[in-house]
Amino acid sequence: MNDRLTIDEYDALAQISKAHSRERPTACVARNTKRLTGLKYVAYGKDGHLAITEKGTQTLFIKDCIDGLRAVAADPQARLRADVATFLGKKGHVTPRADADGFDITQRGRESLADIDATGG
Repeated sequence: MNDRLTIDEYDALAQISKAHSRERPTACVARNTKRLTGLKYVAYGKDGHLAITEKGTQTLFIKDCIDGLRAVAADPQARLRADVATFLGKKGHVTPRADADGFDITQRGRESLADIDATGG
């Protein structure tokens, strides 16, 4: 089965992760629930409401890291969430700029982006 998600499915996953348990699902969430539950990114809780799974949380984090890496490649002054900056720094994809705020993308980061773009990620 193909685990690639569309932009709409990522949006639905993000909405589910931020939603309160008593909120009514949006049209975006309703449209994508069947596929996201089938791929085990979300699951129904005992109360009958959707909740994001560990797999869904990891997928959103990876997407945020890739988006952050692309943002730094385009603009070294790009702001990154603290957890994304820490992860990308530990993996050697970005380094903090010594002379100003922001990050510089490393050769390893450029190679990772090239690999992601080559595989269609």
